[in-house]
Amino acid sequence: MRRPPETAEPAVGREPVRVGRICGVYGIRGWVKVYSYCDPREAILGYQPWLLARADGRWEPIQVVEGRRHGPTVVARLEGVADRDAAEAFMGREIAVPRGALPSPGPGEYYWSELIGLEVHNTSGVALGRVTGLLETGAHDVLVVRGADRERLIPFVEPVYVKSVDLDGGTIVVDWEPDY
Repeated sequence: MRRPPETAEPAVGREPVRVGRICGVYGIRGWVKVYSYCDPREAILGYQPWLLARADGRWEPIQVVEGRRHGPTVVARLEGVADRDAAEAFMGREIAVPRGALPSPGPGEYYWSELIGLEVHNTSGVALGRVTGLLETGAHDVLVVRGADRERLIPFVEPVYVKSVDLDGGTIVVDWEPDY
């Protein structure tokens, strides 16, 4: 399984794909702190330009001049941002890249954003809901599936629980009972 994860929008037929969020400022020279959804976290620095979400729902391109990993975050200097006050204007903005900029997943690998929004059915054909997010755990990733009656957490373990993923058909088949 590849990331970007939990807050990514569905990428099937959509662009861009969210890969991080500006979560703070760093120093006085205009650097920003970034919570990266990429794995490894610093991989976000390899995408140019970043697309930053605007309040009107549109995306604004910006070049990353330099950056590095800094503890659990990444710090970056953006083109045209020279001081702390200018950097603060970017706080909370989502970072995205065009879907085509991401490397193709290998066989049996999926980006989290490809799975979000897919309809989940069990092997008996019972609809369990839609994937609304994913969680990363130490052992494996977990599908967050929201149905009409409740939310289910289903381990993304192939072929034990996840029997098939059909991105084109928009479905995932799981070995999971409705009362689990």
